[in-house]
Amino acid sequence: KIQDYYKSLSKNDFSCSHITKKQYHFEFTVQKNKYNFKVLVYFGKKGVKTVIQGNNELKEYHEIDSIISGKLILPYNDEDIFYDEYIGTDETGKGDYFGPLVICGFYLNNNSQPFLQNIGVRDSKELTDPQIEIIASKIRKEFPNNYSIVEIRPEKYNQLYESFGNLNKLLDWGHSKVIENLLEKYPTKNVIIDKFSKTKISISQKMNYNNINFIQLTKAERYIGVAAASILARSTMNRWFSKMKLEGFNLHKGASAEVENDAKMIVQNLGGDNLYKFVKQHFKTTKKIFEN
Repeated sequence: KIQDYYKSLSKNDFSCSHITKKQYHFEFTVQKNKYNFKVLVYFGKKGVKTVIQGNNELKEYHEIDSIISGKLILPYNDEDIFYDEYIGTDETGKGDYFGPLVICGFYLNNNSQPFLQNIGVRDSKELTDPQIEIIASKIRKEFPNNYSIVEIRPEKYNQLYESFGNLNKLLDWGHSKVIENLLEKYPTKNVIIDKFSKTKISISQKMNYNNINFIQLTKAERYIGVAAASILARSTMNRWFSKMKLEGFNLHKGASAEVENDAKMIVQNLGGDNLYKFVKQHFKTTKKIFEN
């Protein structure tokens, strides 16, 4: 465990001394911005106990604490604030011509945090699809009530997109929905949203939620609760692609030339009128397919 702390702090621009073994514990010194701290790890009958020595009023102290506790899984910056519990939300699929748009919210507290850290939860973009599925399955099994997912499959997506008029309004609706679902079960005061728009999320304007702190951040996946949401969202989208493969449609993600060819095959085999069941029609790709 102390090796994990050492590696995590080193990755986050801390200078770390060699790990030293003492009579009852292991320790190493940590330095950043000319400030020195000491990390001590005790192994006893009651388990592992970690102590950080240093000025706890400094930003660097809280950075060390957040990295060791797993509250933060990417480099700290001045925006970062730490909460014992919050709802984190993220989405996937908005840049993919094929497949659903998936929005997920995850409720995190001090009980769920260590488990997520131990199973390797981090930004889903850093994980392979098999890794996503393994971690997502563990989250679903351990915390079946801690998450809410809105999966908008292509046919429904196209209807909603036409109704809302643009993607940001649709994302706003999806994020608001999962947040509301979780707030009914977990009345936390903090919600961290992976930022998708410059405007405030509409749920934050509702009177019954005016006591809740809604935080919209870019790269919010550095928070482990948001990262868990991103993994569950990706897993849900991947399962749609797997289902399509079983039905004989080996479709690609993104919006590449390969994707265009896949769409042309669908039009050729099923007719243009059925394409909307597989794709997000407002993409420029649709126009290209029917022009050629």
